[in-house]
Amino acid sequence: MTTRLKTIRLKTPRLRTHMTLRDQMRKGSTEILLLALLADEPMYGYQISQELAKRSGGYFDMKEGLLYPTLHRMQKDGLLTSEWRKAGAARRRKYYAITATGHEQLQSQSDEWQVFMQKLQEMIANQA
Repeated sequence: MTTRLKTIRLKTPRLRTHMTLRDQMRKGSTEILLLALLADEPMYGYQISQELAKRSGGYFDMKEGLLYPTLHRMQKDGLLTSEWRKAGAARRRKYYAITATGHEQLQSQSDEWQVFMQKLQEMIANQA
């Protein structure tokens, strides 16, 4: 006697991720934000997220799921370096610092953002 297995297909709703304009803009500015922060001084991951929130009045809230992969990619791309440091009695922390290439990229992206914002303002003003 053979047993037939019945295939059960579950219907699951398709998940759609809806990003707001604000989310899209923040995602698109992640690299320049990190470069700008690290141009001031080397920082470790948690310090970066706290400083970013502090300087932006909480507008930029970068979660670990975005922060660390971005830092690692930027390091791989030669924009950042990192080193482990021991801070007092605390555990070791990985500090990230901007490279000369990172400074060049920061300047280039800053210039591009200025042009982008100017053109966006012109387009918006023409609608009024």
